[in-house]
Amino acid sequence: MVLNRSFFIQDTNTVSTNLIGKLLCFHNLKGIITETESYIGTDDPACHATKGMTKRTKVMFGLAGFTYVYFIYGKYYCLNIVTEALNFPAATLIRGIKLIDPPYTYLNGPGKLCQYLGINLMHNAIDVTVSKTLYIKDIGCQLSYKSTPRIGISKGLDKIWRYVVTDIDCIPAMPPKLVCTPTF
Repeated sequence: MVLNRSFFIQDTNTVSTNLIGKLLCFHNLKGIITETESYIGTDDPACHATKGMTKRTKVMFGLAGFTYVYFIYGKYYCLNIVTEALNFPAATLIRGIKLIDPPYTYLNGPGKLCQYLGINLMHNAIDVTVSKTLYIKDIGCQLSYKSTPRIGISKGLDKIWRYVVTDIDCIPAMPPKLVCTPTF
């Protein structure tokens, strides 16, 4: 079942931890989410919304369940899903997935993930709760994870808001017949 808006309206850390083990589907590519990070509100110095609403961050102030895609370091895109209440800027960064179809690649890093999948700024502000091309499904996969400080940032390092699977090898390769079609 595709995750609905009520899943994303929750507290960002709840969403981030509950996304571990979910299936990210983008066109015909699919992978188990293995790593996430939370960015929460204007008081979080690492959150892009810390300086208020801008053209770039406007989607973060919108409805939960929409993508927030941005470009960093002049070469990478990052995929986030907006969380929490309308007008409260928060999002979960999808940092890693393990593809469940050949070549069963582990995409460990938000830049690698977006590059491999072909996600870019054209995929900003997509509603993953109704999209037929970019969505997340609950397939009943429960994975153990640990919490760590966020990485790749210089502020807000005191927040233990990164969630990563403890044993990537425990994710079995699933048969390609697992069809990634939206079920609402």
